[in-house]
Amino acid sequence: MAFDGITISCLTRELNDTLSGGKISKIAQPETDELLLTIKTFQGQYRLMLSVNASLPLACLTQENKPGPATAPNFCMLLRKHIQNGRILSITQPGLERVIHIQIEHLDELGDLCLKTLVIELMGKYSNIIFLKDDNTIIDSIKHISNMVSSVREVLPGRDYFIPVTQEKADPLTFDAAGMGALLETKPVPLYKAVYTGFTGISPIMAQELCCQAGIDADFPANALSEGQTEELSRCFQRMIDWIKKGQFSPVIVYQAGVPKEYFVFPCTLYPEQTQKGYDSISELLLAYYGEKNAADRIRQRSADLRRVVQTALERNVKKYDLQTAQMRDTEKREKYRVYGELITAYGYSVPEGSKSFRALNYYTNEEVTIPLDPDIPVMDNAKKYFEKYARMKRTYEALTEQTAQGKAEIDYLQSVSNALDMAQCEADLMQIREELLMTGHIRKNPERGKKRPKTVSRPWHYVSSDGYDIYVGKNNLQNDQLTFKEGQGNDWWFHAKNCPGSHVLVKTGGKTELPDATFEEAARLAAYYSKNRDQDKVEIDYIQKKHVKKPNGAKPGFVVYYTNYSMVAGPDISGIREG
Repeated sequence: MAFDGITISCLTRELNDTLSGGKISKIAQPETDELLLTIKTFQGQYRLMLSVNASLPLACLTQENKPGPATAPNFCMLLRKHIQNGRILSITQPGLERVIHIQIEHLDELGDLCLKTLVIELMGKYSNIIFLKDDNTIIDSIKHISNMVSSVREVLPGRDYFIPVTQEKADPLTFDAAGMGALLETKPVPLYKAVYTGFTGISPIMAQELCCQAGIDADFPANALSEGQTEELSRCFQRMIDWIKKGQFSPVIVYQAGVPKEYFVFPCTLYPEQTQKGYDSISELLLAYYGEKNAADRIRQRSADLRRVVQTALERNVKKYDLQTAQMRDTEKREKYRVYGELITAYGYSVPEGSKSFRALNYYTNEEVTIPLDPDIPVMDNAKKYFEKYARMKRTYEALTEQTAQGKAEIDYLQSVSNALDMAQCEADLMQIREELLMTGHIRKNPERGKKRPKTVSRPWHYVSSDGYDIYVGKNNLQNDQLTFKEGQGNDWWFHAKNCPGSHVLVKTGGKTELPDATFEEAARLAAYYSKNRDQDKVEIDYIQKKHVKKPNGAKPGFVVYYTNYSMVAGPDISGIREG
């Protein structure tokens, strides 16, 4: 979810309840676009982080204390001069704008009581922190915006401050929901777009959530709603506004594949199949969401070189495989040329020289066929020519049969490595995948032989079934081999997504011959979730006792064969399966 006006409304209420009446004891500017205020209240000491980074604007309470530069920037020194030791009177939000106002009371040099306002605008690349007098005159800002940069508004000392209005949008807090139909009639666009473009502070994802609550397709044309649909949307809209006004927020993060997908400050109905985690504090949610999101992004960035190696090899092998299969199709007529050669040998003595073709009975099918001939050579030499074509195509077919099998195995292997990169969650996971690519020759070995590699500590995922059985899931091909052939016992049960790259899933039976049905079902769900087909509603899963799983000599890491197995269909939903 975008850092929209609804999120800021939730945040503003939390900050006002927590910090109102507190004294600003310290002001630091650890980054060029970030402030860290230390505020003491009767309940304790808090740190308020205000970041107007263009890619990730954010405001929240935090426990992290970032060190500032040895020499404080000018804007930080200005704030220290005016509002250090000042008292926070209130923290408010104008309408549902992406703006926070912190009103501060302090004493000036003469000991007179003064009011100042610190404005935090969280508007993407236009984010800014602006310091105002009580008459809304700008004292200074963390980013100076001249008319050379913006024709809408200058943000410079001495200018009057105002919130720029670039689009005609209604204020949801003052909007009469009864007029929803009239507003939507003028918008021949998808409903969710009409909502977020028609109201201030509502993001596209929140607009989709509103449509979901109302039971209306978000892509349905806004100006084609029935009266009943409009009334239901108005009801859901009014309920949301009531929640905002009363402060009835329920922050929650929605996870997909173990990574934060979206967050909401109200109960979420848009992703009923995904795992959700609730929070009591919006600050805790924001730190968790962006912290985990950034961690996932960092892992993805660090895996970029490995992804490039795998993707390049995959594209090359797919192209080669497509070319080989096309050549294989060309060899399908080899048997026809053999038959032509035999028929010419059998009946060619009666064919006049110089003939361009002749008809003969194919004694294999009892059908007459027309055989093309080269009139410039003797008839019997045509038979020799057809036999040579047949022999050439047969050799090509035999060679391509082996090559395409090898090519398909290589493609499957590279797809399994790609799947492992998607599942990597830490540096140790990436190091293990790098080791695997070194072993298989996809990455050149480090010429510095004497240099030892750091020992990897990545381990398979561990889950415990509802019946108490340990279930292990390999994160990559090396772990899959280790799990199946080193740690697995003969009577343990082994699961894998059918004909699809994915993790080996092993259920430790502890020597028991039978497992409860619930454990089988949970292990299958894990195999579906940790496979390339996790986006499908249902995934076919093969399962078999580990003793029947074999690894061919010279096979790639993670590659196994089995011949007698059971199959079941499972959904890739692992919510409710306890981690060990």
